[in-house]
Amino acid sequence: MKRGSADLPLHYGVVPAWLAQRMSLLGGAIAEAVVMEYGRSALLQRLSDPFWFQSLGCVLGMDWHSSGITTSVMNALKKAINKRSGELGVYVCGGRGKSSLQTPAELLEVARKTGLNGEELVRHSRLSAKVDNTAVQDGFQLYLHSFIVTIDGEWAVIQQGMNPDERMARRYHWLSSSLESFMEEPHTSVCGKNQGLILNLTDKQATATKTGIMELTKELPAKLIKEVSLILPRHHEVRAEDVNLKRLGAALILAHETGVENMESLLLLKDVGPRTIQSLTLVSEVIHGTPSRFSDPARFSFAHGGKDGHPFPVPTATYDQTIEILDNAIRQSHLGDKDKSEALRNLSKISQDTENGYTPDNYFNHWVKHERDTSHLHGGKTVFGDAKKPKDVQLKLW
Repeated sequence: MKRGSADLPLHYGVVPAWLAQRMSLLGGAIAEAVVMEYGRSALLQRLSDPFWFQSLGCVLGMDWHSSGITTSVMNALKKAINKRSGELGVYVCGGRGKSSLQTPAELLEVARKTGLNGEELVRHSRLSAKVDNTAVQDGFQLYLHSFIVTIDGEWAVIQQGMNPDERMARRYHWLSSSLESFMEEPHTSVCGKNQGLILNLTDKQATATKTGIMELTKELPAKLIKEVSLILPRHHEVRAEDVNLKRLGAALILAHETGVENMESLLLLKDVGPRTIQSLTLVSEVIHGTPSRFSDPARFSFAHGGKDGHPFPVPTATYDQTIEILDNAIRQSHLGDKDKSEALRNLSKISQDTENGYTPDNYFNHWVKHERDTSHLHGGKTVFGDAKKPKDVQLKLW
């Protein structure tokens, strides 16, 4: 079953080393936490959801809406997960450009280690790429293909195509569950803005066309693919209309108005301030949240900002503490002590409970300004350099 796809503004650039390393550490910890709490199938299901994937990219500090999320997140996950594939039972193959061409060889190596049918996995990899690149001709040419497979034989595919004329990229998500045919409606939906009439040979109405396709020269059947909701805007900054203010407000209230004293009893941690709790709350929701919670991925950029400074610089000190706390909770859980993992799970639950009695006010622009003004206190960085202390600004610490 193909789960969906997303249209993203086409961005160029390189993820700086200071962020790439942190993305790999936190992304790997999140993936391990999902596998530990919910199983390998659940990780594949999340990766096949374009809204969850976008939210993951935001919480890892990537620009909230750009095409670069796909490449950088998959690079981070591949480095982190493959180091622990023996423990997790999950393998990430392929990647961007020349790396995508290595997918068959990497899948055959996974098969050698696990006993899976390597030739079948390679066939699935090639077919999923062919469907999105050839059977469905929608104006996007694939340049990234990542194949994630578990020791149970389940798999997911994340691949991305480029339309340079429109300066847009389109990401496609696949999940092996319930897949009956690659050539007859494998798609449950395709998210994205219609590009006009397109060729879709996977539609049931194209059966006759496929039978006589070698004789056809003119009257090719065409079908408009359904529009679904994840079409991200071209504007770079995060605006109030891009997030669910009720959900975001609940997370900020939990972090900044509950009080560190009360949170210590919840988290069983010392020296964890409000800013780290804010990040942990959003990370917790990425791990434990239900699909309906990811309709506004931009909200998750309030965990660790963005590398280009939107909505604010990446707070590296907070980022590092988030990684340390999550890694420690995972290690303790493996040893049988689940108190810290349960505490992290409770953060997302308490945040959701807080929403029930909360009415958002006009705080959004104030909060973005506050994050930017205090960024230098938390090791703020962007691709342009370190965050500086603002001049003539009276800081109000929450």
